[in-house]
Amino acid sequence: KWDFDLHDDDLFWCTADIGWITGHTYNCYGPLMNGATILIYEGAPDYPAPDRWWQIIEKYGVTVFYTAPTAIRMLMKYGDEYVKKHDLSSLRILATVGEPINEEAWLWYFNVVGGGRCPIVDTWWQTETGATLINSLPGIGPFIPTVAGRPFPGTSFDILTEDGRSAGIGEGGYLVQKSPFAPGMLRTIYKDPERFKKQYFGVYGEKYYYTSDGAYYYDEMGNIRITGRVDDVMKVAGHRLSTAEVENAITQHPAVVECAVVAAPHEIKGEVPVAFVTLKPGYKASEELEAELKQQVVKVIGPTARPDRIVIVDDLPKTRSGKIMRRILKALIRNEPIGDVTTLMNPESVEALKEKVGYKGS
Repeated sequence: KWDFDLHDDDLFWCTADIGWITGHTYNCYGPLMNGATILIYEGAPDYPAPDRWWQIIEKYGVTVFYTAPTAIRMLMKYGDEYVKKHDLSSLRILATVGEPINEEAWLWYFNVVGGGRCPIVDTWWQTETGATLINSLPGIGPFIPTVAGRPFPGTSFDILTEDGRSAGIGEGGYLVQKSPFAPGMLRTIYKDPERFKKQYFGVYGEKYYYTSDGAYYYDEMGNIRITGRVDDVMKVAGHRLSTAEVENAITQHPAVVECAVVAAPHEIKGEVPVAFVTLKPGYKASEELEAELKQQVVKVIGPTARPDRIVIVDDLPKTRSGKIMRRILKALIRNEPIGDVTTLMNPESVEALKEKVGYKGS
């Protein structure tokens, strides 16, 4: 209710598949417990046409819209005209979930979809937390591109360095939750309580729930920017580098609609970034463009972050809720087993990627 400022006359639409935590939490019991009206849609976001979602919002008068950054970037690539064909004036709040949102996608969502008038609630949470725990609240803010916000009232978080001290403003660290813990928190792992203790309370001790997410304080108000999963943090020549930061740098280039960065092993540097990129209509893959994208990262972050390889692709493997399956990209780069692909919206993309990267696994 507080996160989305829900009222009796709102129509709430969360695009997540019902099988994911976001799907059943915010497509079922969360809104219904607050007396909200919800919209359920089963299907692809761009079929039979790229304006499918905008058509639904206009037809039914959706007021609160909750989706993933990956889906936003996917629809961005079709251009503004598909959005502008429809009257989206019913919208009053936009929200995101699932991964850190890059600045270009945030601004497009705000200006084109929301018409520059709808606050964007960038939510951070996990399956284990049961509900959203870090985001800016409607009517309070602040709403800053790429910045999630502050802890939900009644909960407490900190960002700790590797040696366990609280990080300063702009200093990268690890997001932890402190007492009082949220009431929806996971209490154990079925038939494996020791794993629960080790995985979630084994890094900084029993007083700190370890989220496995990297983050930093954005300002003196305590607003938090999430940089992504710790296993999405690379060690490049001794430097900690978040894949989300590299992705954000690459998507600032005018040719890029979407990007996913994974770490590849390197004999000298330990790990190096490899970027999978999709292009906007009108742009074509070339060695010159790849060089430009590498230089874009150098300009925004520095030479340490320069991608070792740019792989320009037609599509990225995604779940039905639009989330990029980065584990598949990492497996492709490392020639490791791909694993289960049954949850993918576009499983055919994996075969095309195997050919692109020269996959030698099985």
